[in-house]
Amino acid sequence: MSPVAEVVVDTPIGPLLLVASEGALTHVWFDGLGRASTDEADLPREDAEVLGAATVQLAEYFAGERRSFDLPLRAKGTAFQKAVWDQLSMIPWGTTTTYGAIATALGMPLSASRAVGAANGANPISIIVPCHRVIGADGTLTGYGGGLPRKSALLRIEGVPTERDQLVLFD
Repeated sequence: MSPVAEVVVDTPIGPLLLVASEGALTHVWFDGLGRASTDEADLPREDAEVLGAATVQLAEYFAGERRSFDLPLRAKGTAFQKAVWDQLSMIPWGTTTTYGAIATALGMPLSASRAVGAANGANPISIIVPCHRVIGADGTLTGYGGGLPRKSALLRIEGVPTERDQLVLFD
């Protein structure tokens, strides 16, 4: 097993644990879950560079200055999960899509929406691989590993009105 490098970064949606291995980002976890005990001086150079670049790019994203990420990624998953995550990576900043649309893009029937949702929920590189941009077919926010308030906050950063924002219009 290769060594793992970790760092916790503070963000407007709470601490994120970034994990890198062999020069690629492998995880972005909410609430800084994990150890994050590696001393930066002990990190392999390529992992330290990836974690540094990810930290900078996330700060730019949260400041509204970055619309896409340019980082080496290595997520472990099944072939199906990786296909879904590849589709997630193609969703443009400031837009949303549905589980059914992803299933269709993968050449699967609409009934595969739940399987797409499960793969979406297993995405280990949140925000960078934008699983928050997937919503329900009826336009509502649906489950999110980081919680719906975080999903809503991420969409607002991108200028996407959420159902809560739309409800305010009618109060």
